[in-house]
Amino acid sequence: LTVNCLDQHVEKSPNRVALIWERDEPGTAVHVTYRELLDLTCRLANTLKKYGIQKGDKVAIYMSVSPLSVAAMLACARIGAVHTVVFAGFSAESLAGRIMDSGCKAVITYNQGVRGGRIIELKTTVDEAVKNCPSIKHVFVAQRTDNKVQMGDRDIPLEEEMAKAASVCTPESMDSEDMLFMLYTSGSTGKPKGIVHTQAGYLLYAALTHKYVFDYQQGDVFGCVADIGWITGHSYVVYGPLCNGATSVLFESTPVYPDPGRYWEAVQRLKINQFYGAPTAIRLLLNYGEEWVKKYDRSSLKTLGSVGEPINHEAWQWFYHVVGEGRCTLVDTWWQTETGGICIAPRPSEEKAEIIPAMAMRPFFGIVPVLMDENGKVIEGNDVSGALCIAQPWPGMARTIYGDHQRFVDAYFKAYPGYYFTGDGAYRTKKGYYQITGRMDDVINISGHRLGTAEIEDAMADHPEVPETAVIGYPHKIKGEGAFAFIVLKEQTAHIDHVKEELKTIVASKIAKYAVPDHILVVKRLPKTRSGKIMRRLLRKVVTEQSGNMGDVTTLDDPSVVKEILDAYQKYKKSSS
Repeated sequence: LTVNCLDQHVEKSPNRVALIWERDEPGTAVHVTYRELLDLTCRLANTLKKYGIQKGDKVAIYMSVSPLSVAAMLACARIGAVHTVVFAGFSAESLAGRIMDSGCKAVITYNQGVRGGRIIELKTTVDEAVKNCPSIKHVFVAQRTDNKVQMGDRDIPLEEEMAKAASVCTPESMDSEDMLFMLYTSGSTGKPKGIVHTQAGYLLYAALTHKYVFDYQQGDVFGCVADIGWITGHSYVVYGPLCNGATSVLFESTPVYPDPGRYWEAVQRLKINQFYGAPTAIRLLLNYGEEWVKKYDRSSLKTLGSVGEPINHEAWQWFYHVVGEGRCTLVDTWWQTETGGICIAPRPSEEKAEIIPAMAMRPFFGIVPVLMDENGKVIEGNDVSGALCIAQPWPGMARTIYGDHQRFVDAYFKAYPGYYFTGDGAYRTKKGYYQITGRMDDVINISGHRLGTAEIEDAMADHPEVPETAVIGYPHKIKGEGAFAFIVLKEQTAHIDHVKEELKTIVASKIAKYAVPDHILVVKRLPKTRSGKIMRRLLRKVVTEQSGNMGDVTTLDDPSVVKEILDAYQKYKKSSS
């Protein structure tokens, strides 16, 4: 695999730029050639081998976006170790949970991270996490800043070791179905699941989709601004572009640092040709107005891409007309951690084929979407809606959930036997194009990050004063969806505001800051069926103010609970406005 991503290009054009690291500090980009990246990768690989990491071992990577974090992924692949990248914004508890579930032998991290001008304590978080992880033998620590951090017995200064290591490392011979990496993602139950991708099919699919969806041409600068902690970073910052011998941008900063022109200033300075980002960032930026975009020359742009959640019309129009000046192809891409790469997107297609705003439209080569009805029957014809499934396997699909194949079967193949169930609903237009309508389960999408509401509920349930919680998603202007929590308190609880603040802290420390609910509403009780299941759809109706249309409430244990919650909500709304 790394031969496809590195060696083949080093043979033909060693000085071609592989990575452009757009560091947090504006205007300080670092260019890394294919030869240099191979050198970094081999030294890192030899260092891992020196400390006992072997084929099949699991390695956690907890780093911000940088050439070294990319080299860490490739070094694992080169020696046949399995990487699991954990987004550097996750808490110590989230990191520890992933390390324990996968049985990692080592962690690779930085002393600190830098993002939006702020320092993020990565090593401290790792120290906190590995206290409870007996499987960890070594922690490799690289330097992103000049600040000293505490180094203990199992900590190894990474750059010092790499300087001593050989710059040649023979790649391990791997089977096409050997594991390449695991990436944890939220499901509808509380525990994140380790999605497993393998060697050949994954790389082939990432490379082909990168080439054909974005019309990538040799010499283009491909700018995917995702973090490597998410699948988008794996497929379209690292593996797809490098396999294609592309020049890939690593974006370490935020869209608004030092100001809301950051993306477009980078486009001008780095001459980016394809720009792939998230609707949540576009929605954030359009609030700042057009002048931040128009200040910079965007004539290098040819293709714009959107990923992470369905893009809304306003954001699509702004992205297309303001950023792309109405001359760039805009591809709204639908895919998942589980699919490995893009499955539905407007391109590839016939030359100049129509693109309908805010629609993923066309299945990629070999993808056969079907819509299913409630009875598990395929819905034929057009102008119809149903559960989105895929009828045939494709090279990039996940192979299992690590350590729990039964959960894999249950989650994706049980609802509609013989089909892969995506968890999303979709509409097929009169012309046969696909439009994604959103999740069909208790999973929400905050700023493009998938999060099971059960995960937030489990975290809040740890508070001694909170016997019961229910979390739902609601429409949010910037984030797409936000979390709204309903909580029941113990009888004698005073200091309600204090409890709310504690709950926010618990969620941030158990999961991550982005998971913290925007609203927490105290209610006397939750709406439950006679069998004790919380009816979240009623809570959704309350928050989206469709209470006139509650549907069937006869299955509720006590239907009077509805009015009770409505009153509490109205009061809450008054007081917070």
